[in-house]
Amino acid sequence: MTNKKVLTTRFEKMNDPTDIKNYCALSGYEGLKKALEMEKEDILEELETALLRGRGGAAFPLGKKWRHLFYSQGNPKYIVCNADEGEPGTFKDKALLDFDPLALIEGMTIAGYLFDSPQGYIYIRGEYRHLHDRLNAALNNARQMKLLGKNILGIKGFDYDIRIISGAGAYVCGENSALLNSIEGKTGRPRVKPPHLADVGLYLKPTLVNNVESYACVPYILRYGGEAFKSLGTQDGGGTKLICLTGHVKNRGLYEVNLGTPLQKILYSEEYGGGSSTGRPLKFIHFGGQSGPIGSVDQLEDCIYSYDGMWDKELSVGSGAIVVMDDSVSIIDYLTQVAAFFAHESCGKCTPCRIGTLRILEMLEKFQQGMGRPGDMERFCAMLTHVTQLSACGLGQSASTAIFSAIQAFPEEFEQVIDTKVEKVQEVMW
Repeated sequence: MTNKKVLTTRFEKMNDPTDIKNYCALSGYEGLKKALEMEKEDILEELETALLRGRGGAAFPLGKKWRHLFYSQGNPKYIVCNADEGEPGTFKDKALLDFDPLALIEGMTIAGYLFDSPQGYIYIRGEYRHLHDRLNAALNNARQMKLLGKNILGIKGFDYDIRIISGAGAYVCGENSALLNSIEGKTGRPRVKPPHLADVGLYLKPTLVNNVESYACVPYILRYGGEAFKSLGTQDGGGTKLICLTGHVKNRGLYEVNLGTPLQKILYSEEYGGGSSTGRPLKFIHFGGQSGPIGSVDQLEDCIYSYDGMWDKELSVGSGAIVVMDDSVSIIDYLTQVAAFFAHESCGKCTPCRIGTLRILEMLEKFQQGMGRPGDMERFCAMLTHVTQLSACGLGQSASTAIFSAIQAFPEEFEQVIDTKVEKVQEVMW
């Protein structure tokens, strides 16, 4: 497998990441220029061939999403970048915005050309406010070089611009429809779907929403071709992936890996994680942020870091977060912090999530104190199932993902918190 960088190749080569001339000297805007020479149907085919799965966490093929919007009825069409990177343990989009913001801008401009869109929006999380100046400088430099605004590259009628919108720190606005509501000035709460956002999105117009990392991959695909991008990954997902290693691992930080890399290499090789930072054996890894599953180290020996490779182990790539914990960490203590996050971030729109996330947290706090009673685990699992199945959006639907996977991986730790000496409590509605 070719170990070729796609997203981080310019990180250490640009003294000023907003400098257009420097960016162009490092293959910048070649993707856009190539797109302008192609038929629009051919652009869609290259994106589908590349098999770029959305890098925000859902892993939906980007080419299919773009084709859906291309043939969607209605104008204007809007291009939106989801830079509301709220998943704990994830900082890849922050790095792209900091070290190579023009890659994002180029990718969005290609989308603007493809869809004849007049306007793009970058919705950036409130905690990244310090990056606004850099991103605004990159946008202004692009306008001065006629790469944004009216008649881009001298092409009459190619009018497209990008505006920055700042979020207010709400995790739920990472959900695409809640994000669009926030841009419109409404409360950032998810919409009922269908209709699909590609048909009825921002201001009720067809809208494309993709992640920072997804857009940043598009110029490479147009520059070198879909097959070249796909060859860097696997048959189930092309390209490279930015991963964020944190926790009890020696070499914490951001890395770009080829999809298909053995997980053991990511965790233990000096090129990446370097093994345990504490000298204690590693115990479990939490993948894809708080909404992702947990896997014990024992089940990951032959795991390949790819979409199918992770799904085969009932795990997921998700946002790219990899949080590593050693054997000093109680799984109950860890999950209590996860549950506290979801209870705090619930928008409150639907009852199952608003009330259910609090009940989940309360039960885990009860387990923390060793006060579980016979029958509690059955009620707890029923509660988790209800919240998962009845919540209106992905926040509530994924609040139990880490917990269910941990119960499967470490059943003995949950058994230890049940006081079997007390009588079984009478069943009550939670």
